Amino acid sequence: MKLHELKPAEGSRKERNRVGRGIGSGNGKTAGRGQKGQNARSGGGVRPGFEGGQTPLFRRLPKRGFTNINRKEYQVVNLDKLNRFEDGTEITPELLLETGVVSKLKAGIKVLGDGKLEKKLTVKAHKFSASAKEAIEAAGGSAEVI
Repeated sequence: MKLHELKPAEGSRKERNRVGRGIGSGNGKTAGRGQKGQNARSGGGVRPGFEGGQTPLFRRLPKRGFTNINRKEYQVVNLDKLNRFEDGTEITPELLLETGVVSKLKAGIKVLGDGKLEKKLTVKAHKFSASAKEAIEAAGGSAEVI
């Protein structure tokens, strides 16, 4: 068998159903839309969530909570990600962005204490978790808040 001889198994592929192409196709004249009515019209149908006039679910449910427009979202970096740098490196948000540890800076960088740090580093970030600060100082480095 050669590549140009390959064919899909018999019955595994359906031919496209072209509607409105004559009575013999089984979907001619009204093109499978039936006689008149909202769904037979072009652009007909109802919007998403419409329940025929009954109060829709999204309006029956009570509103909850609110969105704080002043929320600051930090880009998180775990300690094990910092092991890729050499001993004694000064790690800044710009360096993290350059090396691809973070994709964007957002409101700042927060260092979290997940993983084990094996290098002595000077880490400059906007926030540190208590365990991260502890681990950086235990490795002989320093954690500076920008």
